[in-house]
Amino acid sequence: MSKNKHTLRNLTKHSIKNIGTLVFLSILCFACAKEQKQTSNQTSELIVQKNTIEEENLINKTGKTIEARFNTPRNYTRIPLEATHFGSYLRKLPLKPFDSPVKYYDGREKYNSNVYVSVVDMEIGTRDLQQCADAVMRLRGEYLFAQKRLNDIHFNFLSDGKPRYFNTYAKGDHSYKKFRKYMNYIFAYANTASLRKELAKVTDIKDIQVGDVFIQQGRPFGHAVIVIDVAVNEQGEKIFMLAQSYMPAQETQILVNRKNTTLSPWYKAKSGTLYTPEWTFESTDLRRFKE
Repeated sequence: MSKNKHTLRNLTKHSIKNIGTLVFLSILCFACAKEQKQTSNQTSELIVQKNTIEEENLINKTGKTIEARFNTPRNYTRIPLEATHFGSYLRKLPLKPFDSPVKYYDGREKYNSNVYVSVVDMEIGTRDLQQCADAVMRLRGEYLFAQKRLNDIHFNFLSDGKPRYFNTYAKGDHSYKKFRKYMNYIFAYANTASLRKELAKVTDIKDIQVGDVFIQQGRPFGHAVIVIDVAVNEQGEKIFMLAQSYMPAQETQILVNRKNTTLSPWYKAKSGTLYTPEWTFESTDLRRFKE
């Protein structure tokens, strides 16, 4: 074999080897980039959502209540409510400082912070009790207690579907401390299934009101989120905001809208599927407390 041919063969082998190395390195870099993208996805998503909200002027970081912190989008106004309405109580719920993390009952921080934009400033106890439906019942109970409607404070047990009244449980002690013990008693024996049966069905989502509840009983687990505000435009189109607790027991949080980040944390009231960050509902899941 001539010297030139031998040199050519060596160069060819060397080139193939280099090409193979480059291909391997390219695959490795792509895999690393993909992994890095997946790892930072939640953080990036949260930043985009919060920036979008701020750009649309839908949030006032210094606001201390739901009504004060969250503005309505352009051309929308909050539906009017009487001062004693459940919805008025919800709009005035105190909020923790902006960017506060959601805490579990044991003090740990909720691992996926990209599902909420604010946290309700209300203690939840140190036991794994106040989960999704429990948080809804807690807010309803707190409202009735504040209104001194003690006879109206009752929730059904899952076991027999019958109500347990605060006045019966209290035995004359109508203190707030006794009320909190009563709520823990309810949390232990009621859930999404019992609460769903207790609530009245809302036949048309266009009739959505502050204080309504999207709820599924599930098998074995369900979920519930509560409507904490509603606004409407001149065309009669409504939007709403949602709050939830979850498993394990955790502070009540104001949900973001991942499907419409320019509207977040508001949602459009329309028939069909409702996508919340940690659960999917249907518009037919809407229920209401009986006055």
